[in-house]
Amino acid sequence: MASADQLGEVVARRPKRADARRNYDALIAAAREAFGECGAGASLEEIARRAGVGIGTLYRNFPNRRDLFEAVYVEEVRALSGSAADLAELPPWDALVAWLNRFVAYVGTKRALAEELVHDSEVFRSCRTEIYAAGEPLLRRAQEAGVARPDAGFDDVVRLISGITAYQFPEPAQRDRVLAIALDGLRHPAARR
Repeated sequence: MASADQLGEVVARRPKRADARRNYDALIAAAREAFGECGAGASLEEIARRAGVGIGTLYRNFPNRRDLFEAVYVEEVRALSGSAADLAELPPWDALVAWLNRFVAYVGTKRALAEELVHDSEVFRSCRTEIYAAGEPLLRRAQEAGVARPDAGFDDVVRLISGITAYQFPEPAQRDRVLAIALDGLRHPAARR
């Protein structure tokens, strides 16, 4: 299993100076947007332009395309994982559903990145471990409250979400309906009444 050090290596690339950090963050945001719109082949020059920096700044922060892919991917995983703590005050079912909605949005944006990353790489495995560490407690809490099926494991939930996000929906509303139908199946039968 990969260690948290692998994620730490990617995160450690963040510059310390405030101006350099702003450029780094702008590049991550621009890359996330460009990869979401254009896929993994998005132009690095276009990413730099969207971030409002020169191509040299992009290459200073990310010497190659893979470094940029990894950094965006890790940032997305960190945001998704961190959002689980933000939901702690919600009732168990609401917290699980809110997080799974965020998970669906995350999977939709990371598809282009995941295609470029080696799935058995240390970074990819570390990110997967971090996602499970965030999501499993939400599912367990919902199960303990009697609102989620006791026979569902978090791996089942990940496969459910992966199945939904594997398809391109003509509109987000349809994807949301399909997710709601799937979540209905995850709900404990006694809680559906």
